[in-house]
Amino acid sequence: MITGASSGIGAAAARLFAAEGAGVVLMARREREL
Repeated sequence: MITGASSGIGAAAARLFAAEGAGVVLMARREREL
């Protein structure tokens, strides 16, 4: 689970984990930017 996934470090972490094949769950205040 990655919080703050719509921008900044959270977004970068989500991309890196997904690129490595991890299953990710994203959480953010701004759904449209996920």
